[in-house]
Amino acid sequence: MSLSGSALTTGLPARTAVLAAALVSAWTGTKALLRPLAKLLRQERATRRHDFVGRLCVVRTGRVTGDFGQAEVAAEDGSTAVVQIRTRTQETGLTTGRTALIFDYDSEGEYFLVAPFDPALPGS
Repeated sequence: MSLSGSALTTGLPARTAVLAAALVSAWTGTKALLRPLAKLLRQERATRRHDFVGRLCVVRTGRVTGDFGQAEVAAEDGSTAVVQIRTRTQETGLTTGRTALIFDYDSEGEYFLVAPFDPALPGS
């Protein structure tokens, strides 16, 4: 028994409608099921450079000047980063191992401005 071309295409609109309905219902059902899970699986926001402003850092280079210096700073999540630091004055006494306070970020130069910080001083 052979089928003619018209017999094969007779059910095509119905098959297309069923396929479209299945895709829409699968999409809607998946979205409805995943919505409550999205709150449980939220991604934490990555640390941004401006998040370091106001934090203490430890100098890792031999000196810090207006155009040179690096320090290690801890993020809120406990991870650490080595960052470029600068001072506004040439003589700050910031050398390896000293603590500094990050008080600003220069986005154009991509470095942090720091000032010496001594935790032993009252009011520091």
